[in-house]
Amino acid sequence: MPFTRTPTPRELRQDLLLAAVLLVGGILSAGLSSLAKVYGSEQGPLWTAIPYVVVISAAIALRRRWPGPVAVVVSLAFVVATSLKVPEIYAGNIAMFIALYTVGAWMNARRSAFFVRVGIMVVMAAWLVVEMYRQAIDQAAKADVVAGMFSPLVAFLMLQVLLNVLYFGGAYYFGERSWSAARQRAALEQRTEELERERALSAAQAVALDRVRIARELHDVVAHHVSVMGVQAGAARMMIPQDPQAATEIVAGIETSARDAIRDFRQLLDTLRAPGDSEDVSSTVDIGDIAELAAASTSAGLPTRLQVIGDPVPVPRVTAVNLYRIAQESLTNARRHAGPDAEADVRIRYEPGSVELEVVNTGRVVTGLRPGLGQLGMRERATASGGTIELVPRPAGGFRVRATLPVTSASASAYALADAPAGSAPRRGTEDA
Repeated sequence: MPFTRTPTPRELRQDLLLAAVLLVGGILSAGLSSLAKVYGSEQGPLWTAIPYVVVISAAIALRRRWPGPVAVVVSLAFVVATSLKVPEIYAGNIAMFIALYTVGAWMNARRSAFFVRVGIMVVMAAWLVVEMYRQAIDQAAKADVVAGMFSPLVAFLMLQVLLNVLYFGGAYYFGERSWSAARQRAALEQRTEELERERALSAAQAVALDRVRIARELHDVVAHHVSVMGVQAGAARMMIPQDPQAATEIVAGIETSARDAIRDFRQLLDTLRAPGDSEDVSSTVDIGDIAELAAASTSAGLPTRLQVIGDPVPVPRVTAVNLYRIAQESLTNARRHAGPDAEADVRIRYEPGSVELEVVNTGRVVTGLRPGLGQLGMRERATASGGTIELVPRPAGGFRVRATLPVTSASASAYALADAPAGSAPRRGTEDA
């Protein structure tokens, strides 16, 4: 988008004030110039200065609205007033400098601004040459004029040329500088606004990500523990008439699950109180805790076997937490949907540069996936760690969850890893589903 300058109401008021000052100064200058006889015997009457000063002052009052026309009007008025020997030269010179400067500083059509200024300079230069030639002819009869190359008249004419070069060159230069400074300032303001919008967008995204993270943690913690306690409570209710002792043990398991839920909730609250940190430093779960997860799943009525395949390597904290939560959600879904006779297998495979978690359960045939918060959370966790995840039903019944997350030596922390359970020898490959 091309840069344009538009005067503010304050700047337009400043132009009116400048015009008023120029009007008062021009009248004073005309009176003093008339008394000083600046044009000698050829000087025009004093009253001719009044309309001249009014014209240039009124034009300057509109300089930012119409820079080009104002410059042309002021220049023509100056040429006419000087030709008629109007007894005022200082206010006119100031007005023309301001008008030329304004064209360079405020005229949005830059090509037109260039031609307006160059045109005025060319006309003024031609007029100056004519005036100099006329003065030279008028003074040719005087002996001091022809006395040498640097006679007083020649020196005076050269001084006039130098002053005019500095005068018009300065108006052109300072006008261009003002335009360039305004353009740079506008670009800086635009960039500042863009940065503010980006900052607001980043803040909104950070809040949204925190809300998603909180919702995911709440779902994982609540769904897992409530599911376990629900299964255990149902088993206890059925066992009370037949085996009160076994029912008592199941109730003790419910108590343990409740304590675990409270512990996880406290960790979640610590996460909420801590500054935003993608490392989830308040969480203490890791890959080694998946063994306890499998044991708790078995106690809750879903026989679960755990296998660790390959040589364990250090895993970044975020990756470890995400793997644990994916395993937790997978087992929770299996207990809820697989049926009473289902079983589950949890396999952790360490490959060069990655770690894979696979949770496979038997049970009812899944005819269609019903996307929910649990599946969404697992996908988000896998993506957050830069990995992939597969959520597919098994043709023979049950479900398979396979998450592959990258592990690099540069990103791995000194995070503790649990050893494989006793009796589970490391092996390669995957059991056929």
